[in-house]
Amino acid sequence: MSRAGGDGTAVLERAGAETLRRAVELDVASRFQESLVCYQEGIDLLLQVVKATKDEAKKHCYRKKISEYMTRAEDIKKHIDKEKQDGKYHKQIRIEENATGFCYEKLFQEYLNETVSEVWVEDPYIRQAHQGGGRSQQVSGLEEIKESLRSYGVTLNIAFSSSIHDREIRFNNGWMIKIGRGLDYFKKPRGRFSIGYCDLDLRPCHETTVDIFHTKHTKKM
Repeated sequence: MSRAGGDGTAVLERAGAETLRRAVELDVASRFQESLVCYQEGIDLLLQVVKATKDEAKKHCYRKKISEYMTRAEDIKKHIDKEKQDGKYHKQIRIEENATGFCYEKLFQEYLNETVSEVWVEDPYIRQAHQGGGRSQQVSGLEEIKESLRSYGVTLNIAFSSSIHDREIRFNNGWMIKIGRGLDYFKKPRGRFSIGYCDLDLRPCHETTVDIFHTKHTKKM
């Protein structure tokens, strides 16, 4: 039992060290939002180590490290909050040709917190044939989605415009995401039984960039 516990603590130590090493790398690269997440995860792992170990010297050492990382994480959080308030926050993700691991959940989850109650999507080619058929078929599909969402208490409003050129997604908590190719950045699957047909995280992507901003006020469309 004690050996298993010791092995478990060692696993936590390694995971914490690796996560915090990544946090520092991201910090140095000025990728502050990602760095903050890693700092928080690493700190949580070290706190679990402190709780599990009986070695007082180790506890003291880890508490000191935790304090240092918490101070840096707090500084980064203040920096990010200030950039948000000033409307200067900008993060860019580059998706390489044929890259995988960039499903919608991965891109948006960090910004879809409990404060979000409205989302606006603008895409000039949402009705193009390569995205699902002609206009009538697309309208029919959107109406089906609308009815399906209604059963979950979600209201979908659809409006068409002949002058939209930008591609952007805005949340009413201030986050705005612009994807170079819009939402259509996944490659067509090879077949119904190919890996990635249902799981977009496994679907190869077209090359594109994702720019993420935060503004103090998000106006409605």
